Amino acid sequence: MSVVALFAKIIEETDMWYSEFHGTSHWMRVRDNAMYLANKTNGDAQVAEYFSVLHDCMRENECDDPEHGPRAAKYAEEHRGLIDLTNRQFLLLQRACSGHTFAKPSNTAGTDPTLAACWDGDRLDIGRVGLTPDAKYFFSDQAKSLVSHIGS
Repeated sequence: MSVVALFAKIIEETDMWYSEFHGTSHWMRVRDNAMYLANKTNGDAQVAEYFSVLHDCMRENECDDPEHGPRAAKYAEEHRGLIDLTNRQFLLLQRACSGHTFAKPSNTAGTDPTLAACWDGDRLDIGRVGLTPDAKYFFSDQAKSLVSHIGS
């Protein structure tokens, strides 16, 4: 199995994939960002790739939906057979999905580089909703460096 099979299942079973702000275009930018960061910071690019298609797939709306991350982690559990990761990687994927909205660098000292790559990969695409990325919301020095170039 590959991320392609999971992607196809998400498209078949959910509606958020066509969203202008949280759909497949966003997922592919998150994929590029998160995999780049994972490769630069010794994170797990495989987990980052699965995260990219899962993290927003269970949103119920474009605005306030604080439980969409935990729902995405549950969706991953329900479709475990489509996810070609070890159990350790899978648990990290679920943690990345569950925590991606509310994790803060100030209370996550020593964040796992895979989690940082996933969360930073998502946050690097915040410009799609008209916001400018702010380095204080990022976990890795690599992402903070990218943000400083965006603001220049």
